[in-house]
Amino acid sequence: MRRIVGVILLLMACVSTGASIMITEFCADPYLHDDADEYIVLSGNGSLDGFVISDGKGGFRFPPGTRISGTLTVARSGPAYGESHGAVPDFEWLDYSPNVPDVIPGTTLRLANSRDTLMLYENGNLVQSISWPEDVKAREGQVHYQQDGVWDPRPRMLGQSRFESAVFSDVNVTAFVSPDSSSGIFTAAVNSATDEIFLNIYEFSSPVMTESLIAAKNRNVDIIVLVEGGPVGGIGSEEKATLWRINQSGIPVYAMSPAKGEHAPYRYDHAKYLVIDKRAVLLTSENFKYSGFPPEGMSGNRGWGVYLEDSDLAAYFITVFTTDLHHVSVKPYAGTPGNPEQPPTSEHWCEFPSQQFTGATVRPVIAPDTSKEITDLINSAQTSIEIEQAYITNETPQTLNPYLAAAINASRRGVHVQVLLDSYWYNTEDTQDNDEMVALINYISTSEQIPLEARCADLATNKLDKIHNKGVIVDDRKVLVSSINWNSNSPNFNREAGVIIDHPGVARYFRDVFDDDWAPAVKSPRGGFDYVKIAIFIGMIALLLVLYYRRHIR
Repeated sequence: MRRIVGVILLLMACVSTGASIMITEFCADPYLHDDADEYIVLSGNGSLDGFVISDGKGGFRFPPGTRISGTLTVARSGPAYGESHGAVPDFEWLDYSPNVPDVIPGTTLRLANSRDTLMLYENGNLVQSISWPEDVKAREGQVHYQQDGVWDPRPRMLGQSRFESAVFSDVNVTAFVSPDSSSGIFTAAVNSATDEIFLNIYEFSSPVMTESLIAAKNRNVDIIVLVEGGPVGGIGSEEKATLWRINQSGIPVYAMSPAKGEHAPYRYDHAKYLVIDKRAVLLTSENFKYSGFPPEGMSGNRGWGVYLEDSDLAAYFITVFTTDLHHVSVKPYAGTPGNPEQPPTSEHWCEFPSQQFTGATVRPVIAPDTSKEITDLINSAQTSIEIEQAYITNETPQTLNPYLAAAINASRRGVHVQVLLDSYWYNTEDTQDNDEMVALINYISTSEQIPLEARCADLATNKLDKIHNKGVIVDDRKVLVSSINWNSNSPNFNREAGVIIDHPGVARYFRDVFDDDWAPAVKSPRGGFDYVKIAIFIGMIALLLVLYYRRHIR
C-alpha cells in the first residue's frame, strides 16, 4: 500500500512540476536588425533539469542544477536584449557576451516571424506548445504573454508597461468641467505646489498655464514636463512657443519622440495629468490649451476633470510617469520659438463651478494596461449609462466598437443608455462619422425596442466649441474621467490615463453637466438629418446587423 501511495505521490509531483513551469512570455519578431533581441520567459519554481525549449528545428536545454524562482528570461543575444530592455537576460542561447550565462544549445533556435511553434519539453514529454498565427497573432514588435491561462488578453508592444489594476479608498475629489471651471482649478493646483510637479500632456500651448508653471519654478518647485513629440499634424507653432518658454525658464521638457530607426512604446502619449507634491493628481480629458482651459468666462470645449487628493494614488501615477519618462524613446526637447496661442473671444457663463467631495473610491485606468476597466464598468451597469464622447468609431464595418457594444448589450438587459457625441464640423462632414453613428445607434434602438438613444450635441445653445470629453456615468454612482477616445487605437496602443470614481456626489455633479448638454441636443448639427448620407449608410447598418445576428443569435 505504501509503495502504491509513493508511486502516486511521485506521479503527482512530476505532473505538478511540469505544470508549474511554463513559457509565459516571448517575442519572436522584435525591432532590432535580424531579430537579435528575440527572447523567451519561463515562469514557475523548481529545477530546470530535463527541460528543453524547441521550435522543432532548433532548441536548447539548461545547465545542470539550474533552478527557477519566479521568472527566468532567455534571449538569443544578451547585449541585443539589453539594448532593447535596459537590462541583461538570465541566459542567452548564442554566445554573444561573457557577462551572460549560456544555455546548452542544440541546433540554433531561430523563431520565425510569421509562422512557427514554440514548445516546452520535460524529460522528453511535451508539456506546452504555442503556435502562431494560430494561438497568437504574428505582429512585429508584439510581446506575447499569458495571463490567467489566456494568451494575449490585449495587444502589448515592446517597451509598454504592465500596470495592474489598483483601488484607492477615502480619496478627496474636486470635480470640474471645461470650459466653466477648468482654468481656476489648474491654477490653484499648481499654486499649491511646494515640492514637485510631474506633468504629462499630449499638447500644451496655453500661455496662462505656462506662466503658472514658471511661477512655481520660481518658488523652487521642481518640475518635469513630458509631452508627445509627434502629435497628429506635428508640434504646431503655438505649442512650440509654450515649450520654448518653459525650457528657457529652466523647467526640463522631454518628448516621447523616437529617433530614426527607434520605436516608441506607444503610438501617442495622449495622457493628460499632473502629479503634485506626491499628494494629489489633476487628471482631465482636455489638452493644456485655451480650448480645454480657457480663461474664466470664456468659451472652450466640453471636457471633464478631477483633482484627486491621496498620497497612495499620487504614488501610483508617479510610477506611471517615471516609467514613461525613462523609456529610451523619450529625449530632452529643445525646440524653437513659435507664435503664442491667442485667447478665445467667445464668452461662456460659468454654469458649473467646481465641487468638492470626500470619501471617494478611485480606480486608475491606464491604457493600454488596464483599459479593460472601461468594459467592466459598462458591464456592471444595472439601471443607467450616460456616455459623452468626442466621437465613436467601429472596429470594422461589421464590428461595433467594443465599448459601444457593451453599452448596447446593457440596454438589451433593460439598462437605460444615452449616447451624446460631438457635432463640430470635422466630426460630421464625412459619410461615416458622428451623425451616422447616431443614426446607427438609434436604428438598433428602434429595431430592437430597447432603452437606447443617441444624439449629436447642440453646441450653439450651450455655447461650447465642441465636445472633447471621454466620459461615462453608470448607475448615478460611478464616473469615468479619462483621455481615452472610443476608437481601436486609443485603448490598445496609446498611453492614456483615466480614473473610475465611485461616489454618488461626484456622479451627480457630472450627471447634471451631461443632462444640460443633452437637453438641447438635436439629431444632427444642421437641425435635421442629411438623408442622402443616411440612405447611403443604411445599407451598411443592415449588413452589420445581419452579420451580428448570424454570429450571436442562433
